[in-house]
Amino acid sequence: MWALVINPVAGQGKGTTVGTYVAGWLSQRGIPYTIVTGNTSIAQTDHLASFIEKNPDTQGVIAVGGDGLLHNVLQHVVPRQIPLAMIPAGTGNDFVRTLGWNLDSLDPQLEAVANQSATSVDVGLVDGEWFAAILSTGFDSVVNERANTLAWPKGPMKYNAAIAIELPRFKPRHYEITLDDRTISTEAMLIAVSNARSYGGGMLVCPNANIIDGLFDVMVLHPVSTIEFVKVFPKVFAGTHISHPAVEIVRSRSVRIESKAVAYADGERIGQLPIAAECIPGALKTWVA
Repeated sequence: MWALVINPVAGQGKGTTVGTYVAGWLSQRGIPYTIVTGNTSIAQTDHLASFIEKNPDTQGVIAVGGDGLLHNVLQHVVPRQIPLAMIPAGTGNDFVRTLGWNLDSLDPQLEAVANQSATSVDVGLVDGEWFAAILSTGFDSVVNERANTLAWPKGPMKYNAAIAIELPRFKPRHYEITLDDRTISTEAMLIAVSNARSYGGGMLVCPNANIIDGLFDVMVLHPVSTIEFVKVFPKVFAGTHISHPAVEIVRSRSVRIESKAVAYADGERIGQLPIAAECIPGALKTWVA
């Protein structure tokens, strides 16, 4: 039996449309499933936990939503080694991008789930919490904090508004970054601990990150002026920002970050620093294009 977890409000309602399509696709092929859903993220994950408890031989979880749902589902499937297929219906869908699936054509991914065995990929573990894509702190976390307080605008425009509010007042912070083999003590505007290649809906913050190498790509953006930041920022969508002299990328299996700042992972709030993260090789079973 499969669990089909649907976040109905993902992507401003896209979750319901995509979830209905996936349910129909599974029914047409005689694949047994149970729909697991809820009006809130807490309800969805609580219902999934109950399903898994009642069905210890769960064949896999198909989750329809965005990176927030992915983050919540990970906490239940990774410890039990239950395969997870993430069907994109959110705003960012960055882990699905890293896996190589076409966001606009679901059938190839569903065919793989139905006919192929899952493969093992790396995930991160930060202070006991699993994450799939990117753990970050600095300017993007400040933007997330601000966006979470805005009632308007809705969707991706909320983050653009938060950027406009926070960028003029943002100041770099001092960080202590402890890696496998050294410690970096530096002022920085942003630090991204990357298992996946992108976040924020396709921003290739670490374009060379590899989900099967057992290592994080750690990107440090050293201080630049506001004008320079505005010039460099668009390059993130192509991954060409990494040639900028203020950008430093190193690889490490473990990372500890200390500062007076907040961290987010997969778009979800982790909390105040310090934080300690480790890349866990092959901890997630999923399907790669």
